Amino acid sequence: MIDSLAYIGFTSPNAQAWTTFGPEILGLHLAAPRPDGAVLLRNDDAAWRIAIHPGDTDDLAYLGWAVSGPDAVAAVTDRLSAAGIDVHQDDGTLAAQRMVSSLAWFTDPFGFRHELVHGLATEPGSFSAGRPGVSFVTGDEGLGHAVLIVPDWDAATQFFVDVLGFRVSDDIEAGIKVRFLHCNPRHHSLAFSAVPGMAGFHHLMLEVTDAEHVRQAYQLVQDRGLPVAMSLGKHTNDEMFSFYVRTPSGFEIEYGAGGRVIDTQKPWEIGHYDALSTWGHQPPATPLFPGILHAAARPAS
Repeated sequence: MIDSLAYIGFTSPNAQAWTTFGPEILGLHLAAPRPDGAVLLRNDDAAWRIAIHPGDTDDLAYLGWAVSGPDAVAAVTDRLSAAGIDVHQDDGTLAAQRMVSSLAWFTDPFGFRHELVHGLATEPGSFSAGRPGVSFVTGDEGLGHAVLIVPDWDAATQFFVDVLGFRVSDDIEAGIKVRFLHCNPRHHSLAFSAVPGMAGFHHLMLEVTDAEHVRQAYQLVQDRGLPVAMSLGKHTNDEMFSFYVRTPSGFEIEYGAGGRVIDTQKPWEIGHYDALSTWGHQPPATPLFPGILHAAARPAS
């Protein structure tokens, strides 16, 4: 079914701020500028992984999911169609813009746009970290993970698990309840929490290969006075050593190292946790608004 999170796109009136925030803080590679003004960022040899499009509001524009090829696109399309979701086949125009071999897209029951793609263009040996020595965990595990806010817990589980084929890794219930889903050895490529009547985007996670680069990034964030949503800490379920920084576009980046890996060839026991973290991950004295949050696009079905 779905193999990994291939890319992600946002709209933002502060798109240009990413030309420094991405490389200097996160260590991302700033790709060549786009004629439409979109800022493209890379965390490996893929032509791009993160796009920030100029726009009037901060919002999630699309999630791009890698599949193995046309047969996989057809299989996912059949499941979506059976669930009453319209899937749109691209004529090649959008695929060229996204730098993929082919593309189909749909809008889920919560208003989020998803793109099914294969053949994301790569440029072997071309990644150049914005901060010296930084490298990211990608490959078969994809870009990282994304966390959504949805209006209905049960509907989200039914859609993402039963229709799209994600597998439940575990749940955390600690004031808020979060469900974590995997599609490859990364502990989770997608997670969600439910807020009745609301939908939105909470954070994107980027994993580096060396915990020292996490510490360096945290120091840079503090030195520049950037808003920290959660301090350095370690999560209970995926064991990620990380911190959360508010981006120029309203959502958060979790920046971490040492995440747990799932052996997808063996049975997985779903975990249940009553704490987000084993230590740290403290919020600021005045908590930040939780990401990009707005009224649900339409009722969950």
